[in-house]
Amino acid sequence: MLKNWRINFILALIFLAGGLVLFRLFVLQVQNGEEYKALAQGRQTSTNNIQGERGAIYFINGEPLALTEKQPYIFISPKELASENKEKIAEDLEKIINIPKQDILAKTENTNSQYEVLKEKLTEEETESVKKLGAKGVYLDYKQARVYPNNKMAGQLSGYLNKDKKGQYGLEEYYDNILQEKNLAKQTENNIWNFFSSQKNEGSENGESIKLTIDYNIQYMAEKILADKAKEFEYKSGQIIVMEPYTGAIVAMAQYPLFDPNNYWDEKNFNIFQNDSIQKIFEPGSIFKSITMAAAINEKVITPETTYNDDKGYIMYGTYKVTNYNEKIWGLVTMTNALEHSINTALMEAEKRLGHTKFLEYLENFGFFEKTGIDLSGEVASKNKELEKAIKQNIAVNPANVSFGQGIGINPLHITSAYCAIANGGNLIKPHIVKETDNGIKKQETESKVIKRVLSAETSNTMKKMLVSVIENGYGHQAKIPGYYIAGKTGTAQIPWTSLGESKSGYSPQTWQTFLGFAPAYDPKFVALVKLDNPEAIKTSEYSATPMFHDLAKYILDYWQIPPDYSTAEE
Repeated sequence: MLKNWRINFILALIFLAGGLVLFRLFVLQVQNGEEYKALAQGRQTSTNNIQGERGAIYFINGEPLALTEKQPYIFISPKELASENKEKIAEDLEKIINIPKQDILAKTENTNSQYEVLKEKLTEEETESVKKLGAKGVYLDYKQARVYPNNKMAGQLSGYLNKDKKGQYGLEEYYDNILQEKNLAKQTENNIWNFFSSQKNEGSENGESIKLTIDYNIQYMAEKILADKAKEFEYKSGQIIVMEPYTGAIVAMAQYPLFDPNNYWDEKNFNIFQNDSIQKIFEPGSIFKSITMAAAINEKVITPETTYNDDKGYIMYGTYKVTNYNEKIWGLVTMTNALEHSINTALMEAEKRLGHTKFLEYLENFGFFEKTGIDLSGEVASKNKELEKAIKQNIAVNPANVSFGQGIGINPLHITSAYCAIANGGNLIKPHIVKETDNGIKKQETESKVIKRVLSAETSNTMKKMLVSVIENGYGHQAKIPGYYIAGKTGTAQIPWTSLGESKSGYSPQTWQTFLGFAPAYDPKFVALVKLDNPEAIKTSEYSATPMFHDLAKYILDYWQIPPDYSTAEE
C-alpha cells in the first residue's frame, strides 16, 4: 500500500507539472498569443539587426573606411500608454526629439500595438534625455547601422549598404558574402517566443573584416587634387589611379565628384554611385601611343632612333584623312621624337610596320578587350569586334586611328595596368584592392598575380628611356620633379558623340585629357593616371592633367621617402 501511495504521489506531481506547462503555453500562445506575436513582429527588425556585426573595411594602415555601429532609436508601446497621461508625455518628447506633439499622439492611437518607432539615429543628447524622462511605455533600443566615418571620401570605392543590408556597388557589393554576418538567426517571431519562454537565444557570428591596399593619405591627396582643380580647369568629373607596378596593388582610386554613402538616398543621379575608373569606357588618346610603340619595338620593326618623314601632317586612307594635332607638319623625326611631341603620323607608321594582325594580337595580350579582374563590382570592358572586322576587311584607317588612341574603348584601369607592364619589366599584373582579411590570411583571389608576359625586359627598359625623354624634352615637361627621373605620356582625345549620349557618328569638340606616368623611372614604385573629363578651360593635357600628376607624384615621393635619383645641389 505504501509503495502504491508513493507511485501515485509521483504521478500526481508529474500531471500537475504538465498541467502548469500546458497552462503556461495556453497563456502564451492562445490567451496572449496575438499580443506577443505583434510584439515579435514589431521588434523583428531590431532583434535581427543585433544578431551579428558586418565586417569592417580598413585602409592599409588601419584607418576605417566602413564600420558597423549600434545606433539608438526610440519607440513607444501604445498599449502601455493607454493608461498614462499621453498629452504630457507627447509634450515632453516633442522637446527632446523635435517631433511635433500631434505626430507623436497619432502613434499612440493603436492601443493594441506594443511597438511604434518614433525616431531613429538619436543623438547622444537625445538619448540621455529620453533615459532621464523615464516615462512608462517609452523605450530606447539599439540597431546596428553601417557608417562611413570619412563621409564622402572613397565613396565609390566603398559602395554602401541598402536598407535590406545588401551591399551595393564597390567593395560592399563585391565582398558582400565575406563582410556580412554569418549564420543569421531566422527572421521570425521565434526570437521573441524564445525570450518569453526563457530559452537561450543564439546570436550569430560577425562577418570578416578586410584590409585594403588603399593608402588613406594618398587617397585623400588624390581626391583633394581633383576637387581643388575642378573649378580652375572647369571639368565636371575626373579620376586618379595609383598602382604598384610589381604587385598590382591599388594605392589610390580617386574620383570627382564624390557622394556620401551615409546618405546615399539623397542622391538623385544614380550615375554618381559608379566607379568611373572601372565602370566607364573612354578613348585614351595619346597615352595609348606608348602601347603601340612598345609593341613595334618588341617585334623589332622599329627602334627609338628609327626615322619618319612627316612631310604633310596627315596620311590618307582612301577618302579618310587622318592628321596630326592641328595638322602640324613635323618633318624628319625619330620615334623618340614621336612620343615627345605626340606625332600621330609617326605612330601610324609604327603600326603599319608592325602589321594590323600583330597589332591586334598585342592589344588582346595587354587585356584591353576583357576585364582586368579587379576585386570591385561592376567592371566593364569593350569588345574588339569592330576592330577585328576592320582588319579582316583590310580597312586600314581603323587600326591607324587606334595606334594613337582613338577608336578604341577601354576603362582607365586597363591602361594603368598596361603601363605597369612597361614599368615592371614586361609583365601584365592582375590589379587588386584587398590586401587581407581580419585574421591576416590573404585571399587567393587578391594575391599578386602575373597574368602573362607581354613585353621583353629589354623593351621595357627601352620604353622607360623614351618616356623619360617625353618629360625631359617633350610635352610632359610639367611633370618633371627635380632630383627624380619621371617617365610618362600626355594624352588628349576627342570624345565621340555616342559617349555623350548623342545618336550620331564622329567626334565632338569635347576632350578627355590624361597623363599617365611612373616614378622613379628606372626603379618604379608607383604608376599613376590622371584623367579629366572635358576640362573646358584648357585645350590639352600638357597644362591640365600633367601638372596635377606632378603634384601627386611629388607628394608620394616625399611621403614614401623615396631617395632621389640624382643630386640637384649646385656644384
